[in-house]
Amino acid sequence: MKHVQGWLLLLPAAILLVAFTHYPAAATLFDSFFSTGTAVRPSRFVGIANYAALADDPVFWQVLRNNAIFALATIPTSMALAMTMAAWVNGKLPARALVRMSYFTPTVLPMIAVANLWLFFYSPQIGLLDKITGAFGAPSHNWLGDPHTVMACLAVMTVWKEAGFFMIFYLAALQSLPPELAEAARIEGASRWYFFRRVTFPLLMPTTLFVLVNATLNSFKLVDHLFILTKGGPDNASNLLLYYIYQVAFSFFDTAYAATLTVVLLALLAGLAIAQFQLVERRVHYR
Repeated sequence: MKHVQGWLLLLPAAILLVAFTHYPAAATLFDSFFSTGTAVRPSRFVGIANYAALADDPVFWQVLRNNAIFALATIPTSMALAMTMAAWVNGKLPARALVRMSYFTPTVLPMIAVANLWLFFYSPQIGLLDKITGAFGAPSHNWLGDPHTVMACLAVMTVWKEAGFFMIFYLAALQSLPPELAEAARIEGASRWYFFRRVTFPLLMPTTLFVLVNATLNSFKLVDHLFILTKGGPDNASNLLLYYIYQVAFSFFDTAYAATLTVVLLALLAGLAIAQFQLVERRVHYR
């Protein structure tokens, strides 16, 4: 009877999990083996033809390369900045509550509002960034229209928005550490950097693993900002994988190819998550 009661308690969550996670994933995998149907041409089984087309799609490889660069630029930067901010606001400083709120504020702003805010910063001639560089005699520059600067602009905006969110987790972890460790380190004459490197950082590894997985997921699901700022341009220089899926599905109306891209994205994220757990979890549990 106790087992039945336990399963009944789990049933609502299990239904939601199957309905909104497992079933859509299975349906997407199923659709990737069919062609896109129309009113005059029904969908038909094509096997791995969509995957073969994906392998020959130069835009897909460019988008995948863009996403890899974007992830490498944003993940370590946002995590390092979040850890630094958490260590800063965890200490004794004036107006500490105000500083914490200032760091966390970008996180609660709507993504569309953030994109429009940074659009004002990056706009040529009238934007804040051009006004600052112009004060030093630099010419006006189209920051979002230049393939060499657009990805850096997106990375800066993403780090600004996400670092405060990750800071909260690091701050909670820092506040849970036993104060006796710091007192013992001071008695032994250990420097602050040595204490952080040999004591604090290893104890933060469970939080670091959690933040790493979330930062990786966030780096592959950027859509709102691209829709407002660049729409993947110029010439797909800022196009990322999830936004490319959105374009294929809702601009090109090729739902079968979009399903194929989605399967690849899910497989990529699953592989990254497994690799992160296998590599970082050894440090978490000291194996």
